Amino acid sequence: MGIILEAKGVSKHFGGLKAVNHVNMKVTEGSVFGIIGPNGAGKTTFFNLCSGTHKVTSGNIFFKGEDITNKTPEEIARKGIVRTFQNIKLFKYLSVLDNVKVGCHINTKTRMLDALLHTKTYKADEEYATKQAQKVLEEVGLTGYADTKAGNLPYGLQRKVEIARALAADPEILLLDEPAAGMNPAETWSLLEFIKNIKAAGRTVMVIEHDMKFVMNLCDEILVLSFGEKICEGLPDQVKNDEQVQTAYFGKGTIQKSNEVSG
Repeated sequence: MGIILEAKGVSKHFGGLKAVNHVNMKVTEGSVFGIIGPNGAGKTTFFNLCSGTHKVTSGNIFFKGEDITNKTPEEIARKGIVRTFQNIKLFKYLSVLDNVKVGCHINTKTRMLDALLHTKTYKADEEYATKQAQKVLEEVGLTGYADTKAGNLPYGLQRKVEIARALAADPEILLLDEPAAGMNPAETWSLLEFIKNIKAAGRTVMVIEHDMKFVMNLCDEILVLSFGEKICEGLPDQVKNDEQVQTAYFGKGTIQKSNEVSG
């Protein structure tokens, strides 16, 4: 497997604030790649740079070797990078199937006039979206909820529907921003298995998450940010045992005390 997404010296400055500062990253195709760090570390800003939501101040981002720096979110989505956000943004009064169909729009050609006149283009796109949404729901095990209003589902299932909607765009990389936020332990574990199945289907997943147990049990590699800078990148065990990471999360005094006891 090769490198599918790479950041080289990427920075994002908001005036004098260096939200992301000279970050390098390599994501292997077919892996689950985690991004962690304390609050305010720059994780979501970095996601926004990868997905085109924010413009890069300096540095470059490459997707399958192609420079995609500062392309629009739509251009990046069409190339195969799709993301979800921290807050669930489903259409609560639409069915699960209709919510997932919305994710297909990036690959359709219908314009407003087509929709008003129900042209051949509109009908072809509707047929495509329905089949694609049904396929995704079957792939992720949500077929039984196809006709249920999204707002009537438990929180954990709503999050899965949101991820399914992103999958309907048929991305090569799926970016998940704190998918387990607000979930109870059972929902979190179910989501972990859900994401593992997405990986098993051949997709690359990047995930921001605060739940360390979740990240350590899910991710193949992890990038750690602190105050906008990369302090560690590697396998879960390497990250877990890295002193800079422990200091960033628990404070220098705690680490020193721990070392004195162990010594």
